[in-house]
Formats: sequence, C-alpha cells, structure tokens
Amino acid sequence: MIEIDTLLVKVASRCNINCSYCYVYNMGDDGWTEMPKFMPSHTIKILTERLKEYLENNPERLFALVLHGGEPLLIGSRRLENMLLSLRSVLPEEHCISIQTNGILITDNILDICSNFKTSLSVSLDGPEKINDANRVGHRGEATYSRVLKGIEKLKHHADCSFLFAGLLAVIDPNSNPEEIYNFFKDVGSPNVDFLYRDGNHDKLPYGKASFHSVEYGYWLTSLLDVYLADQTPIKIRILDDVIRLALGGYGVKEGMGITDFGIAVIDTDGTVTKNDTLKSSFKGADRFSEKWNICSHSLVDIFSSNEFADAHLLQRANSAACLACPELGVCGGGMPLHRWKEGEGYENPSVYCKDQLHLINHLRTKLGVSGKKIHA
Repeated sequence: MIEIDTLLVKVASRCNINCSYCYVYNMGDDGWTEMPKFMPSHTIKILTERLKEYLENNPERLFALVLHGGEPLLIGSRRLENMLLSLRSVLPEEHCISIQTNGILITDNILDICSNFKTSLSVSLDGPEKINDANRVGHRGEATYSRVLKGIEKLKHHADCSFLFAGLLAVIDPNSNPEEIYNFFKDVGSPNVDFLYRDGNHDKLPYGKASFHSVEYGYWLTSLLDVYLADQTPIKIRILDDVIRLALGGYGVKEGMGITDFGIAVIDTDGTVTKNDTLKSSFKGADRFSEKWNICSHSLVDIFSSNEFADAHLLQRANSAACLACPELGVCGGGMPLHRWKEGEGYENPSVYCKDQLHLINHLRTKLGVSGKKIHA
C-alpha cells in the first residue's frame, strides 16, 4: 500500500474569485461543474470513517490533510466547525490539518474555530497590489489585493497567530522584480513563502516562457536566491530551501524537487478519489483514475493498495531518457508531472522548466561553492 503524506480534500468546488491562471477553472477542464458545491455532511461522515479505518491499518503513519477548493472557506463557519469536529475525532493533533485559502473570507470566528481544532491556514497572494491583481481577480475582473490583506491582518492579530499562520503561497510572475517581491513578503510578516511555477507544458508553454530552452524563470529564481542568501534574517522560501538542501546532499520536503516520493491523493466534494488535481492542466480528465473510486463505496486502504494508484504514484518520478541520464536528477527531480506533458508523448519528457531548474542549480553551486558537474542550461 502506498503511504500517504498529503490528503487534499475538496470541501468546495466553486471559488469566490477567478484567477486567470487557475488550473481548476481556466485551463480547459470543466469537471468542477459536475461536483456538489460543498462536500455534503454525509460524505464528511464517511470520510471520517474511512480515515479511521486507514489509521487502524497504518497506526504509525502521519499525514497532512488539506482543506482545499475552489475556496474552502465558502463552506462557512458552521460547516467548517462541524467538519473539523468530525475530522479531529479520528485525527489526533500530530496529524496536520490545514486550509489553503485566498484569504478574503477569513473572519475572527473562523480563526477561533481553526484555533480550537488546531487547523492552520496558508494564504494565496502573488505579491504587491499590481502583481497580485494582474491575475488574482474577482468574477467581474475586480481587484482582490486589499481584501486579501485584510484577511491576513486578521490572521496576524489573532492570539494564536504563531500556529494559525502557516505562510503564503505565491505564483511566480517572471516579469516582476524578485527583490521587490521578497521584500514585500517579508514586510507582510509571513513566516514563509512557497513560490510556484506557472502551470503549463510542452504544448501550452507557461506564461513568460519563450521556449523550452529559455530560462526566464531560472533568471528570476537566481535573482531571488541572491537576495535570499544576502539577508541575515531571511524568511523561509520552500523552493530555495529545498534546492539548497538537496545540493548539499539532503532531502526535499515537497513534490517537485529531488527524488523523494510523496504519497498524494485528492478527494472531490462528491467523494471521488483522484490523482494530483494539478494534472487537470494537461488535458480534461487527466486527474481521473480509470477506476471510479469514491469513498462512499471504496475504502482508502483498498484504493491506496491498488496497482493503478501505485502507477499514478510513480508518475512523480522522472521517466524521460534525458532526465534519467542527467547528473542533477537528484536535485531537480525532473520537476512536476504536469510540466512534462506533451500530446502524443504523455509525461515521458523533461519538465518544460528543465533549463530553468538547471540554471538555478548551477547558480547555487557557484554561489555556495558546492561541488557538482555544471550542466549546460
């Protein structure tokens, strides 16, 4: 059976904003239209039972459960409290429960509920107002920045802030100024920032990339790295911490860097179990298993023990000849599966960010004087 590190639970299938780059709503997959708007109470009850059964079979296994969407806080405070009460009845506090939110619907009541049930929040914010509002807009194109900042301020001023505020999630704009972005996030007071590459693949190049061989994101990340290393009191940046740790012979802590496998599963609002939902950006239904698994009719133990789930799990590993022969595979890891997609070839390709990754790794090795063969980017 595949051991699960992260279980992402879609508690809401709709969102109160409409980010232009969103893989759920704006990259061609409309599966969300067939889902219940919110996870029903009876499905939450079954989820709790399935989790209990899974833990009985894996008593030593710790995993993180992430409430996701859409926008998970659309479920409101009453539903959220009932859901967390149910989940915490089988998940002791050693199991991290967190919420990935755009921050707009954060209220003092919601924060109190999260505090009571030891549930942290990570907020999506791309940077200063001009950068954030270029893509993270409402359904009528209206700006969201000021509303997100209000939510973050509520979070920062809560008595349990040191636990509740898990950090920020930001999508990279390669045309922005890395130093400005870094200083902004530091001023916001976030304990850490997790920067993400834009979704895209070999058929649909990510925003800002001229070609597979160009290194726009690599240049951006090396500039960010320089600022990061020069700061005597830096905030944590996951992608940079991972590449530094891996280059020094350590391990990555999240999918996308290094060759450590992470057990990931997604549960939709109707109880359907899917692969990593970012695969939606490859083609419609790319995140779906051929087996129609649903927690209402299948146990998590049986699903995670199946051959098809194991095959999906293996997709994390680089499988192209170029990646397998690359001396930096142990650091780069081949990138995220969604970035490897190409029509007719599937995922057996280097990441569309291959050259960017190598540029960053080479720069880091030079900066730190860490041995390793320089790869032409």
